[in-house]
Amino acid sequence: MKTKVSILFYAKKAKANVNGLLPIYTRITVNGKRIELSTNRFVETFKWSVEAGKMKGSSEEARSINSHLTLLKTQIIDAQMELIHKKIPVTTESLKSKILGVNEKARMLVPIFQDHNNKIKELVGKEYASGTLERYTTSLKHTIEFLEWKYSVSDIEISKINHAFITDYEFYLRSVRNCANNTAVKYIKNFSKIIKICLANDWLEKNPFANYKSKVREVERIYLSEEEIQSIIEKDFKIERLSLVRDIFLFSCFTGLAYIDVRNLTKSHISIGIDGEKWIFTHRQKTESASKIPILPVTQMIIDKYENHPQCNNENKLLPILSNQKMNAYLKEIAEVCEIEKELTFHIARHTFATTVTLTNGVPIESVSKMLGHKNLRTTQHYAKVLDKKVSEDMKILRNKFKIEIPNNLAK
Repeated sequence: MKTKVSILFYAKKAKANVNGLLPIYTRITVNGKRIELSTNRFVETFKWSVEAGKMKGSSEEARSINSHLTLLKTQIIDAQMELIHKKIPVTTESLKSKILGVNEKARMLVPIFQDHNNKIKELVGKEYASGTLERYTTSLKHTIEFLEWKYSVSDIEISKINHAFITDYEFYLRSVRNCANNTAVKYIKNFSKIIKICLANDWLEKNPFANYKSKVREVERIYLSEEEIQSIIEKDFKIERLSLVRDIFLFSCFTGLAYIDVRNLTKSHISIGIDGEKWIFTHRQKTESASKIPILPVTQMIIDKYENHPQCNNENKLLPILSNQKMNAYLKEIAEVCEIEKELTFHIARHTFATTVTLTNGVPIESVSKMLGHKNLRTTQHYAKVLDKKVSEDMKILRNKFKIEIPNNLAK
């Protein structure tokens, strides 16, 4: 983008001194953004030409002031040309520093990234989830390691970040870090937020992501079939920890709530819904969107089972949930005992709710989307794509509608 710089001299009436003289200011506009600098000259109101941007007449005073203004204009243009020659982005900030003789300190990437992460850390639990902080902390770590790998430096000036930097970083994530496509794209997306901060503050003139394109590949979502759910329900676990994890996993299968949202549930989240039945009213921690879920009989049985559990009473929790790491470890044991040949994780319960429990049983996708707390219906549509059984049932309805006799010439 070509930098547009305009210079205007004007007398500032709002800052007239005790003698009624107006100070003359320079207004420099760079791509629509302004800075104002004093010329250290004063003029009487009637002697100033607003249209010409200089003092009227040819008196010695007028010649002296106008000559000073011309010199200042030349200095501003020279400062602009010097910045261009040094390949420094011409901004209101860089131009002002050059004119005033202030050596602008180079802005480095790592401190800007770290400052962003520090702000997220302060807002964890208010505007951000702890997982968001962890994601950006890992992103910063990968960025620093990339700088060492590619440039043998621990930091870099943001002005040196260009399209080649982005593509090299992506290559590093895919090759050296061995990240899968979606993981690499996610880290690049995190990095792009830091670049957006730099652009918003006019620290960068050109967006290095301008010609960069990446695409998240759709991942097949694993979910349990009705038979697999039934096998987990019917299994009599003698080990208490497996029985507990099974119950909480089933709770998620029949509510669609993610691990963190189940962990945050208290008895106050249960209330009477529009139909006079018990519902769960909560907000997803990940997106802060509302989830309103009717309580099914199996869900209520699990709630009742742990109503007086010591952990629930002591911590004001609806269910005595373990850490996500332990839950996933025990779920692998449960899968083995129940002869389920899928890598069982807690999040599969959410997928199971969306597919086997709701969509397969004819619950409209709009209702499923609302219960899942999705902000966009397209997110929910990913689940609908994998349901061959639903497609089969929909086509059966269509076949019954089209009871047309097939003529012989088509039957051959």
